[in-house]
Amino acid sequence: MTSNDVAGTDVAGSDPAGGVAKGAAADTAPRGAGRDHHGNRHGRSAKARESVLEAVDGLLAEKGFAGVTVEGIAARAGVAKQTIYRWWNTKTDILMEAFLQDVAEEPAPPDHGDVARDLRDHLGWLAAFLGRSDSGAVLKALMAQAHLDPVFAADLQARYLDEQRRRDRLPLDRAVDRGDLPAGLDVAAETDQLVGPVYYRFLVTGEPIGRDFTDRLVDAFLHRAGRADSTG
Repeated sequence: MTSNDVAGTDVAGSDPAGGVAKGAAADTAPRGAGRDHHGNRHGRSAKARESVLEAVDGLLAEKGFAGVTVEGIAARAGVAKQTIYRWWNTKTDILMEAFLQDVAEEPAPPDHGDVARDLRDHLGWLAAFLGRSDSGAVLKALMAQAHLDPVFAADLQARYLDEQRRRDRLPLDRAVDRGDLPAGLDVAAETDQLVGPVYYRFLVTGEPIGRDFTDRLVDAFLHRAGRADSTG
C-alpha cells in the first residue's frame, strides 16, 4: 500500500476543538437548543459517512483498486481527509464496509423445494453478482488485497467469505434435509464442484459467466447425483 492508504497520527476519538465548542454552547444555550444542535451534527456526520461509502464504490469502478486513494475519496465525497481517518485506517477498510453494506441487502438463496431449480437460480444470481455488479468489482479488489495481507485475509474470511460459503451450500443442505438427496452426500465437495468454476472464471480467467455455463454445472451435478432435471 502507499502512504495514502495508512492513517498518520490521527486516531479515532473525540476532537478537542469540537469538545470546546460543545462546552461553550452548553454554557450559553438553552438545553433544548443544545440537543437540537447535537442532533443536526449527528445527521451531518451520518450523511458524510454515507457519502464516503458511495464515493469509494464509484472511484473503484472508474480507476481500479490501485487508483483509489484516501485523498481521492475525500474529494469525491466532499469531506476532509482527517474526517475519513476518524472512521477508517485505510482505503481497504472503507471498501470492506461499503461492500458489506451492499451485500447485506442481497436476498437469500431461493427455496423452491426443488434442488435443480434452486441450484439454477442461485448459480445464475452468483454469476450476475460476481461478473456484472459493482459489488462484484469491489469483491475482486478485496480478494486481491487479501493475497497480499494475511491479517486482512482473515478479516475478509470472517466477515464475508464464511457466510457466503454457507449461502453457496444452502440449496444442497436444504435438499438433503428434505430427503431429496442422500444423507451421505458430500455437500462440501459438491458445492466446490458447483461454484468453484464460477469463482475461477471470476478471479482467474476473466471468461464470461453466462447462464448457459452455470446451467451446465447444475446438469453435471444432477448427473452425478442420479437426479432427473424437473425444470427441463
